[in-house]
Amino acid sequence: MTRKLFSFAFILFAICFITAQTNTDVESTNKITNTVTQTGIGLGSVIAVVASWDRNRSILWAIIHAFFGWLYVVYFAISRKD
Repeated sequence: MTRKLFSFAFILFAICFITAQTNTDVESTNKITNTVTQTGIGLGSVIAVVASWDRNRSILWAIIHAFFGWLYVVYFAISRKD
């Protein structure tokens, strides 16, 4: 179970880096940094998808929670049961 969860998280994390677009202009390092950080999947979305998958086991809910990102992560942290 834990191994599957880590595998799922790793795949989502890898997709985040694969889909991020980088700019090949050499004129400005700041421009490249902005491009990488503004495209692709954010860290909050990846954490939200993993938390949603752990709780619901539903791809639809995982996609919806990825859209909300950090809001769902905070909700998950507050509402989880010990």
